[in-house]
Amino acid sequence: MRSWSIPLGRWFGVEIRMHTFFVLLLALSVSWASMSNHNGMRGVALWLILVFAVVVREIARLLACSWFNLELRSIQLLPTGGLIQFATADSMERANEGAIQRKIAIVGPITSFLFGGMIGLLIFAATPDVDMLSRPWITPFHLLRAAFWIQLLLGAINLLPAWPLDAGRVLRGEFSRSRGLAGGTRAAVGFGQMIALVMIIAGIVTFNMWLLLIGAFVLIGAQMEDHGLMLQSSVDTVVMRDVMLTEFATLSASDTLEDALEKSIHSMQDVFPVTRGNNLVGVISRQSILEALQSEGNGYVQAIMSRAFHTAQSGDSLVQTLRRMMGPRAQAQLVPVLDGERIVGIITPQNLNQSMSLLALKRRMRNFEEQQS
Repeated sequence: MRSWSIPLGRWFGVEIRMHTFFVLLLALSVSWASMSNHNGMRGVALWLILVFAVVVREIARLLACSWFNLELRSIQLLPTGGLIQFATADSMERANEGAIQRKIAIVGPITSFLFGGMIGLLIFAATPDVDMLSRPWITPFHLLRAAFWIQLLLGAINLLPAWPLDAGRVLRGEFSRSRGLAGGTRAAVGFGQMIALVMIIAGIVTFNMWLLLIGAFVLIGAQMEDHGLMLQSSVDTVVMRDVMLTEFATLSASDTLEDALEKSIHSMQDVFPVTRGNNLVGVISRQSILEALQSEGNGYVQAIMSRAFHTAQSGDSLVQTLRRMMGPRAQAQLVPVLDGERIVGIITPQNLNQSMSLLALKRRMRNFEEQQS
């Protein structure tokens, strides 16, 4: 999702990104206006109208998600709408419930139609001589008419039963009733890709640029969602013992800060579990040790260690642990992994990316060997 998108910052706690396909559309729009002996800025204006139309519908969907208390992590903007990632598994599960899913799905098209209607009424009131039905409807040469039709076209596109469009999400819900969430999503993705390919072929045969572009946008969105589903399915099968660090250093609560600093010099860890006998009693970072030594002098680890930390069992799922690491009590940036009461490993944000990459490589090699045998 991130490699082909441009970050636009965080708004109300939600990361907003724009797919690079928007950049291609900007180039096409400016070229279209310039080749027709018009100011290229008209092409930029037409592009901004499309961006505005997408942003308006996504704001409405964001408000709908907030109404249902669904936590969002990010929204990626595509010319056909936005792809939403939820921040928690609970939000994702509730968003896939039939009633909530249908209500959120209808918000996008309704917003586009209503906003388009408002633009049409304003045009009629301000310039009643404008012929709104003249072809072409969308052109950089008549921006007012283009603003009206872009809103209506965006609403109509999302009524197509193609994943990940709004109606396609409702279709996915219907598939999921009989096939489960993963099976329903795969069926909806396949159906959406089929519709997209039909639109692309029809656009090529009829030389219809808009049909071709819409089909391409739908196909890209479907493939991105399919990739996200496969990644999620892969992550869901990972448990803590698969990615935890098993070679790690611990500190004793009775260690002095100078002794702790000496031990940390010979370790690549930034955060350490703190034990008293066989019991895990806290966590402490190298930075905390340094700051305490500089400000207060030598003391004991137990005086400055953090007692607010989460633990995980070696058989816990990685997804559950990640949620804990991103929670409000995750300042220590370390999750000790236990086998019963005994600490057998640790997870830190620093090691997680590398461990996941190596695990994915190991699984691919294993699958390749199984296919060859």
